[in-house]
Amino acid sequence: MSPTAPKLPKVRPSIAAHPLVRIATVLALLFVFLLGVNGLGDGFKALGGGLLDSFFAATENPFMGLMVGILATTLVQSSSVSTSLIVGLVAAPENPLPIANAVPMVMGANIGTTVTNTIVSLAHMGRREEFRRAFSVATCHDFFNFLAVVTLLPLEMLTGYLQKAATALSTVVTGLGGVEYDSPIKGLLKGALRPIKSAIGALVDSPRLESVILIVVSAVLIFAALVLLVRVMRTALQTRVEGIVSRGLGQAPLLAMLVGAVVTVMVQSSSITTSLLVPLAGAGLLTLTQAFPVTIGANVGTTVTALLAALGATGVNATAGITIALVHLLFNLSATVLIFPLRTIRDMPLRAARWLADTAVQSRRWALLYVVILFYGVPAIFAAVNRLLG
Repeated sequence: MSPTAPKLPKVRPSIAAHPLVRIATVLALLFVFLLGVNGLGDGFKALGGGLLDSFFAATENPFMGLMVGILATTLVQSSSVSTSLIVGLVAAPENPLPIANAVPMVMGANIGTTVTNTIVSLAHMGRREEFRRAFSVATCHDFFNFLAVVTLLPLEMLTGYLQKAATALSTVVTGLGGVEYDSPIKGLLKGALRPIKSAIGALVDSPRLESVILIVVSAVLIFAALVLLVRVMRTALQTRVEGIVSRGLGQAPLLAMLVGAVVTVMVQSSSITTSLLVPLAGAGLLTLTQAFPVTIGANVGTTVTALLAALGATGVNATAGITIALVHLLFNLSATVLIFPLRTIRDMPLRAARWLADTAVQSRRWALLYVVILFYGVPAIFAAVNRLLG
């Protein structure tokens, strides 16, 4: 009679891996994120208009606003953070950033967010053909957003159609049928802010310094909440996301766009979606043509973060926060409609990406110079020149 095999102890799944724990964590991080947006508005309200006059005056120049959006996003490596901060500035109860000034900043954030996947592609520099494929897929995102801004910024300056359309939509959203919706979360956010303000007030005596500290703390809350939210969502959904992307790559372009948008909403980061495409391209598992519509979908999906940020805005300018969030959405939808349907226009970002990849393969320093100069150097120089002229 053979001896019975010893019973192995049952391995219980980690508490942190339980779906309910993950859901609670995501909800808690979303609350912290909205708390940061709300605190940012209160901080600028208390700060007063004098300190912000020079910044607002600078961003009256749409090209300067564009550069501010690019530089801010490249520095924090996240358009979600920068657009959330812009929503907070626009929705500030007092001395808000004018929506017209914020529109080019949102467009700049769209360009700045492409730096992440471009930097990821530099990891493939050691292998010539692998780098060519990876770099072209990364930079097609850059060139699509460049083309979108070149097309839509002059149109917005001439007609103001994005601001007008978003204003009309925000009026419908916030006052449908003449009934204003008062979100119950606003009271919770105000209650949660009180102890933070009290603690800051106990540390410093100067009201202006209190406002500055509240702004800094709120920005840290926004950044930390988004970073942790992305980490939690990525850990929970990584294999599922990879499967969704892989299945979507060979499908029709519209379905591939939908995949890009859905995945980006799930992980709350277009950078993750587009960066996931880079190693797949490097390995030869997808082509530039297959990756392109997924990238466009990621652009649309990332606008959800700004809309979430608008939910945290309170006070008389809360509708303005929703308006600028809708500008972000309409900008990306308009770019998709104007650029993708016509093959001649659609091929422009692809041809530019292939040309740049061929150039970078010949000399790796061109790839490095492209990243440093375009995303950091040009905005910084533009800001310095504007300051000197001002």
